[in-house]
Amino acid sequence: MSKGFLILFLSFFSFFAYSQNGNNNSSQLNLSPERFPVFPKCENLESTDLENCFYSKVQDFVFQNFVVPESLMKNDFSGNIKVLFEVDSNGVFKVIYVNAVDEELIQESKRVFGKFPKIIPSTYNGKPTYSKYNITISIPLKDSETIAAEALVRAEILQNKTKQLTELDSIVYKKYNNPEFKSHLNIPFSHSYYAQFDASLNQVGSNNHTASKPYTYLEVSKYYDFKGVNDKLKKKASGWWARKLWNENAVEIQGDGYWLTLNPILDLQVGKASHSDVSYTYVNTRALNFRGGLGDKLNFTTTVFESQGRFADYFNQYAESIRPAGGNPAIIPGVGIAKDFKSDSYDFPLAEANITFAPSKYIDVQLGYGRNFIGDGYRSLLESDGASPYPYFKINTNFWKIKYTNTYMWLKDVRPEVTLERTYATKFMANHYLSWNVSNKLNIGLFESVIWTNTNDRGFDASFVNPIIFYRSVEFASSARTGNALLGFSYKYKWNNQVNLYGQFLLDEFSLGDIKSGDNSWKNKYGYQLGLKYYNAFHVDNLLLQLEYNHVRPYVYSHSVPITNYGHNNQSIGHQWGGNFKEFIAIARYHEGRYFGDFKITAGTRGLDFDTAEDSYNYGGNIYKDYDENRALDSGVKVGQGNKTAVFIADIQGGYLVNPTTNLKLFGSYIYRSFDPTMNTATTFNQSTNWFTLGMRADIFNWYFDY
Repeated sequence: MSKGFLILFLSFFSFFAYSQNGNNNSSQLNLSPERFPVFPKCENLESTDLENCFYSKVQDFVFQNFVVPESLMKNDFSGNIKVLFEVDSNGVFKVIYVNAVDEELIQESKRVFGKFPKIIPSTYNGKPTYSKYNITISIPLKDSETIAAEALVRAEILQNKTKQLTELDSIVYKKYNNPEFKSHLNIPFSHSYYAQFDASLNQVGSNNHTASKPYTYLEVSKYYDFKGVNDKLKKKASGWWARKLWNENAVEIQGDGYWLTLNPILDLQVGKASHSDVSYTYVNTRALNFRGGLGDKLNFTTTVFESQGRFADYFNQYAESIRPAGGNPAIIPGVGIAKDFKSDSYDFPLAEANITFAPSKYIDVQLGYGRNFIGDGYRSLLESDGASPYPYFKINTNFWKIKYTNTYMWLKDVRPEVTLERTYATKFMANHYLSWNVSNKLNIGLFESVIWTNTNDRGFDASFVNPIIFYRSVEFASSARTGNALLGFSYKYKWNNQVNLYGQFLLDEFSLGDIKSGDNSWKNKYGYQLGLKYYNAFHVDNLLLQLEYNHVRPYVYSHSVPITNYGHNNQSIGHQWGGNFKEFIAIARYHEGRYFGDFKITAGTRGLDFDTAEDSYNYGGNIYKDYDENRALDSGVKVGQGNKTAVFIADIQGGYLVNPTTNLKLFGSYIYRSFDPTMNTATTFNQSTNWFTLGMRADIFNWYFDY
């Protein structure tokens, strides 16, 4: 790494004040303290006079104490030494970096700065704080009066020649005060993180809407003090590296009406799974997150991930079972298409981005590449975040007791049947979700969605751009059996400030006549969810208990034309298990300070296909099969039909929050999974897995391993 690059790196990763010996002009860039550090003879000065006095005393001290090495003096050496230094909150001088052509000059600079007396530190809001500066030491040495006189002469010469622009030097930087906590920026959606402020959002009488996720900081900050919680979690750390490790963004810049942050993101895991063909499991993710705001209406974020890894056998097998056309080995659920890495691992890049513009307090529009979620539960039947990221455009309208969310998505079907000239098929989805706070305790939501394809160069059909329509009628008028519409309903009832009841109902298709006949027709394609949350359970602060039941009938999410199913990249946009299942989930989450623990049990029954020569029927679990082709039953259709499989998963995780800014955690986890089908086949067989993992992860999206 060159010295010039290192200077740039240090300059980018900290805000500092600087001065130039040549003219003794300086600008404070990092903290804009109310007062500069104070030398004994500068006590009665203020503002610019105090600043000039500070630099003069530093320059004179260096002039009086610096000893030029004899070898350089013999050669009439002349040049400059750049010194980046800090005056900490105790008033002690500390050298951060020295740039000089000779090692002796570097050591002499450090020696001189080590002799500086302790002074009164700079202050911000009346409190002592650290501050950074740099200074240029010119050789031959000069005192402050000489430098000032030379600067005056140069200034007069320059003024006579041309007017010097000072726009860049006049930029004012402010102390970073976490402006994201009041911004329209999306809060990265992690069930574990959202649980920390879920109770605050769900107080009786609050007029918010918790089903449409991810939330923005501005939505949540009305009920939850992000800055206060963050300040309580802060560790005492005076050094730059310590502050960045425990408390701060790696790079944070705040100016007049704008702010920017840059952070490295890590997910480093190593584990051991039973009955595995490999000696260990691992994830090696390096990523970079950049986010910011311009004014109070525009916010943006982007994260680019580069990852390699391998998992427990059951997860590897599922990832390979949904692989795309073209020979790629797998699709990592929730991430995306993978390629081979070495002989037994996957390489799976990922990118997410979002830009939000809020023209008024009632409306914000988002353009992104990521995932969305509708619901108050761990799972969602309406729209889940378990699939790979996708491009989307979203409009949120919030007024009175209503929040109305319109989401338009560009999805992919990567099956060989629809892949042409090595290009995956494109399909489109449009969703409406209307959330209405009926009373202080009751919220109901209405949902509709339609999926259509690019058949006959249909493209993104402008018929669905209108945000206030009924999709079923528009789809009927726009196409001939090339679209798929779904309807949904959700509710949440706040029993009190500690107990919430919630649920969903999804209607994919139904026949009123068949319902009346009571013969369990295959056409009655619906699913429902029932759930309960208990905040600060048993009066234990920060303990959340949750129970949830999900029931989805066969053939839900599928369609007569598989490309228009409710899926993307061979994964369901609804519940991750597809159709034909019932599932019970129990969750406990607890956090205290930087420590956390999560425990989850999943017990379910799935109806899978046999896919054998003797029985190749479609029993309604695989949403990528045509429900009109080889359907097993027309009536008497029940959840669990086909290869009835019992699933049990216990997942426990605990650890320590390293940095609240990036939600970086040290953690250990244990997953026990039992998968017990009625009949073993080549692809579905009895399997029991114990999977231990240790790691360090920035918990910024949900990664589901409960398949």
